[in-house]
Amino acid sequence: MTRTVTANISLSLDGRVNGPGGDFDMGWIVPHAITEGARNHMLRVTEPATTVLLGRKNYEGFGGFWPAVADDESAAPQDRAFSRWLNETDKVVFSTTLTEAPWLNSRIAEGEPADVVKDLRGQEGGDIIVLASSSVIRALLAADEVDRLSITLDPELVGGGARLFEDGLPATSWKLADATPTESGALCLVYDRVRS
Repeated sequence: MTRTVTANISLSLDGRVNGPGGDFDMGWIVPHAITEGARNHMLRVTEPATTVLLGRKNYEGFGGFWPAVADDESAAPQDRAFSRWLNETDKVVFSTTLTEAPWLNSRIAEGEPADVVKDLRGQEGGDIIVLASSSVIRALLAADEVDRLSITLDPELVGGGARLFEDGLPATSWKLADATPTESGALCLVYDRVRS
């Protein structure tokens, strides 16, 4: 069985993963991430995965928020389901500074993202998903190790910040597999890599 590698991320109309204020300037994503459609999309794309890849910033950010949501009765049902899935799933963290990964089912990667993915592809398991970690996604795109792009395109021009698709990535072709509009006007897009 082939393990599909999915890169999941939110982008602004001007191709940004964050705003001009830096890594944590992402408030523009929130109104689009909390819609019913976006939550349902997140469950659809994560459900087949048994391994999550995260960079340090997202590992720490997600780890500070998501573990407790599973038992929060006031949380949306989709968020509780996502939290349970995230807690139970194998999490591989790419970091040169972390010395421990305390969140349940977490470990620090030994090696570069592309090498780790090649190794994971040879092991048993479900799909592999990168959650919002643009540095990991870029490294995998550079090595042509992404099979599916799951992009939530938010109807926002943020005017600055980091881009996901930087110059220098290899040219690749993609085929639209799914496009679902959400209540906020965001589009949840899924593209599959076209390989000859």
